[in-house]
Amino acid sequence: MNIVCLDMEGVLTPEIWIAFADASGIPELRRTTREEPDYDKLMRWRIGLLKERGLGLKEIQDVIAGIDPLPGAREFLDALRSRVPTVILSDTFEEFAAPLIRKLGQPLLLCNSLEVSDSGEILSHRMRLPHSKLNSVLAFQRMGYETIAAGDSFNDLEMIRASRQGFFFRCPESIRRANPDIPAFEDHDGLLNAILGAL
Repeated sequence: MNIVCLDMEGVLTPEIWIAFADASGIPELRRTTREEPDYDKLMRWRIGLLKERGLGLKEIQDVIAGIDPLPGAREFLDALRSRVPTVILSDTFEEFAAPLIRKLGQPLLLCNSLEVSDSGEILSHRMRLPHSKLNSVLAFQRMGYETIAAGDSFNDLEMIRASRQGFFFRCPESIRRANPDIPAFEDHDGLLNAILGAL
């Protein structure tokens, strides 16, 4: 039996932090796991920067409310889910993802959570488990599934490498050059065909 494991941001939706960086006028927040492979370090830095600027969860959620999935993502996901069990493994947070998951047709999402004060200040982030994408893939494999994974960033490499078949989607050229053995795609149709071909 197969199960497909997909990253969310960059594969199905725009990068939330990039959208918020643009809306808030804080270009430093455009930094993502494409540039910083240590997600825990990246999040501690982001939370510190938000605190310095007096920004909290509400300001981020207001921006997220105006974000739509990437063009073709909903159709891609619908076509995939009609053929094979599919789960989204993301380093995003429940408090961010809910409106985007609704727009994607309520697929299963496994992600992290935030600790937020009564005033809306983001105090810290809670990772579901260390190396959550890799450990989720390994757990599915222990349950008897063969995993097929796709993502776009450094933090997707572990789940891609641990899977029977893995793919990049619109990843930076630097990541592609460093991993030339992983097939890379720029459009959802190409990725869909590759995943279905691997079943």
